Amino acid sequence: MAELFTRPVVAREIIENPSWETLRKWAVMEETTTAFGSARYITRIRSRSAKFTDILFDEPSPEQRRWLEEVQAALHTERLIRLDRRMGDHPDFRLHCRLYVPVDFARLAFMWGQSLFDAPPEWAQREHADLTVVFYPKWRDKVMERRVLVDPTTFTTYALGTDYMGEVKKAFLRMAMYWTKQRGGLGLHAGSKLLRVRDVEGRLVEKGAIFFGLSGTGKTTLTCHHHFLEPPEGVAIRQDDVVMMQPDASCYGTEDNFFIKTEGLEPKGQPVLYAAATAPRAMLENVWVRADGTPDFLDYRLGRNGRAIVFRRDMAYTDDSVDLPRADIVVFITRREDIVPAVARLTPEQGAAFFMLGESIETAAGDPARAGQPVHSVGTNPFIIGDKAEEGNIFLDILRRNPDVQVFLLNTGRIGARDVDGHLRRSAEGETLGAKIGVRDSTEIIKQIARGGIRWQRDPDWGYEVAVAVDGIPDYGERLDPRRYYTPEAYRRLTEKLRADRRAWLAQFPTLEAAIPASLRL
Repeated sequence: MAELFTRPVVAREIIENPSWETLRKWAVMEETTTAFGSARYITRIRSRSAKFTDILFDEPSPEQRRWLEEVQAALHTERLIRLDRRMGDHPDFRLHCRLYVPVDFARLAFMWGQSLFDAPPEWAQREHADLTVVFYPKWRDKVMERRVLVDPTTFTTYALGTDYMGEVKKAFLRMAMYWTKQRGGLGLHAGSKLLRVRDVEGRLVEKGAIFFGLSGTGKTTLTCHHHFLEPPEGVAIRQDDVVMMQPDASCYGTEDNFFIKTEGLEPKGQPVLYAAATAPRAMLENVWVRADGTPDFLDYRLGRNGRAIVFRRDMAYTDDSVDLPRADIVVFITRREDIVPAVARLTPEQGAAFFMLGESIETAAGDPARAGQPVHSVGTNPFIIGDKAEEGNIFLDILRRNPDVQVFLLNTGRIGARDVDGHLRRSAEGETLGAKIGVRDSTEIIKQIARGGIRWQRDPDWGYEVAVAVDGIPDYGERLDPRRYYTPEAYRRLTEKLRADRRAWLAQFPTLEAAIPASLRL
């Protein structure tokens, strides 16, 4: 198999590392220039091709072999861009990334290249990079319109038939996470930041935090929030998407800039991200632009997966580092609307359980027909290569090695809004019952986690600790206690339903350490 992926890329012409100005010039036919001077592009494929992705540990099938051979032959007629970039900024984590893409799709190189760091000039002379992606949007098969073929043994990906920039980005990050796992760490689909706060004793302390969350749970919003802190307190935003956790709980950053989801972006609710997305050097993808050139992040005529490459240096609350010395706080963000508390403190084993559960609920934006139903993704990470249970066991091992690391479950949905059948409970006037957990609630909870300003009590059903009082949220216990919104019988039935769902999901992983599901009394 390896010989198909390690063949040198041969083309009619290969243009090595053109300038950003040249790349934008080549992409101008696809550009709409916004009123801010930034570039907007519209793609044919507007999301990742997860259903069309094959991880090839074994020999490729005859069909996969034919696809590779046909694409390699087609490249002989193409003018290709070869772009060398660097992932990571830590001396122990700097991966050479090399992208091949036709000049006709220069916008992909223009956008992706600026998400990473400059590569040393001598890397251009290397025969092989650490990670290689061959991107060929022109591919068409009689049966398949697109396919992503990943060879973990050579760290090479062929992405065929897609022109979505997120596919380029994730192709490299997927392989980098596997590269890290092979070397004793764990690649995590998580954001990161540093919080500098005064603790309950008045001491100024720094806490590194990482945030897991499926799409729509608020991971980016909370990662990039300032928590209303004033100097000498404050935050330093480090990463938005993927970090590489080491055995000592330190986390290497991967990217220089961010590829953010722009759905619903507006200046009042997300001022940091909005400012970066409307900066002159932002690059927008599948975002509606009005006739006057203004991007409209609330208009979904191009779909709900609008994206933007934004520069960290155009964002307030960033600094010169992308790394965390230590992840003191680990937060699993979910969006539930029933009995899951606004915040719970977890043991290491429970933390590993929620890593494996990767749980949330389907939203109307994702699949209206399944809205409210549970969804799961191990590690909230659809890019795992290899055994998923192994990742949960590694994560538990890291937590056990670092007992001072605290792990939390954070709900950004509602309390008491759904019945045992998953239907929204409404008042006679048609209003949704229960209590909304607002962004202000979640940001205050995270701040108080860092400060130590939460009083905890053990939950009798699950064994984890739930908050009963939170400094800065005077009505927390009254407003956000799930038991206040249900009769004892309804609460019991909801607990049994959630337990059955969690038990069934974790039962799929027989090699998972037994202490992990046992920690939630499953």
